Amino acid sequence: MDNKEKVWEIPYGTRDFLPQEAAEKRAVEGAISEEFNNWGYDEIVTPTVEHLNTLTAVSGNELEPHMFKLFDKNNRTLALRYEMTTPIARVVASRMKEDRLPLKLSYISSVFRYEQTQTGRQCEFHQAGVELLGSDKAAADAEVIALAINVMKKAGLNDFIICLGQVDFINGLMKQCGIESREKKKIRAAIEQRDLVGLNKIIDKTEISPEAKAKIKEIPLLHGRDNVLKKAYAMINNEQSRRALDNLSEIYHLLEAYGVAEYITFDLGVIRDFSYYTGMVFEAYTPGLGYPLCGGGRYDNLLTDFGREMSATGFAVGIERIMLALERHGLKKAKNERDVYIAFASGKLEEAISAVQKLRQAGEACELSLGPSTQQEAEEYRREKGYQQLIYIE
Repeated sequence: MDNKEKVWEIPYGTRDFLPQEAAEKRAVEGAISEEFNNWGYDEIVTPTVEHLNTLTAVSGNELEPHMFKLFDKNNRTLALRYEMTTPIARVVASRMKEDRLPLKLSYISSVFRYEQTQTGRQCEFHQAGVELLGSDKAAADAEVIALAINVMKKAGLNDFIICLGQVDFINGLMKQCGIESREKKKIRAAIEQRDLVGLNKIIDKTEISPEAKAKIKEIPLLHGRDNVLKKAYAMINNEQSRRALDNLSEIYHLLEAYGVAEYITFDLGVIRDFSYYTGMVFEAYTPGLGYPLCGGGRYDNLLTDFGREMSATGFAVGIERIMLALERHGLKKAKNERDVYIAFASGKLEEAISAVQKLRQAGEACELSLGPSTQQEAEEYRREKGYQQLIYIE
């Protein structure tokens, strides 16, 4: 088979963005970037490739099987970044020691995870997010949640909910119920995966009281509005869980002040899929997608692994997932906004160049034909490419 007949494939889990898709992606990213800036967040850019031991400093070897790894010329193991929070923590701990706190950082980047692909998630995908570092206040958590809501609205979505949980509520309840450490990981995994059947099987085999078993089984069912917190308070008698619920209550009242409480629902079964979360966690869902648009939470211990103690909170939103949600909701897609197409008759190229240069200097988006054409041919091209105006020089 020669090259003319060969089908040129791309690596598993990657994709091409054709011009219209690229325009839609850029429009979403532009809207999000503008909102980040409006809230006072400074953009940060980190390398696509990091040392493997940097990316596993927090998670250990847990995530390594899902990373794309390679070697440099000195035979040191490198990896493509798995997510953005860890690289930013490295930068803040090592290169931003003198910066005034709190730090408010934003990014729009590609990340890489070797896993089974699904609609809205490839092995290479794009995220936008923020990290708010240096504050342990509920006000910081409320700000990143309110910003996440505004980002999704700015991107064009309105029909979504934020599911708000608290890691310490679950940790405190498991300790209260006498769950041993070897069982905690299994229980957390089942709750994270929403595997109620698997959770019940694990709990039934655990040597705790029937009352304690019932409470653990109830965790994934604790979702709804204000009544959920009341029900959760009634289930606990430990300070760790009580503080967690108090924290959620304070965050919710601040979100009321932001005017975004209508998007909030409590879901105490949300624990996220990274081990570094220490407090508030949240995920955003929209009808028609069976997975979160965005997610985040508080991670007060992560920077300690890089030698600097600092509280932190943040979130990331999936660009492809926003685009997919817009498509499924039938919402307006971005178009390449073009102003003028300039075409010309034979012998008029220099006049056309002069005309297009003047228009570009005036700020118009213009395309110049590269060869002579008839006016009818030029008009057909203008319509096909979406230019608002045709200037034909003859």
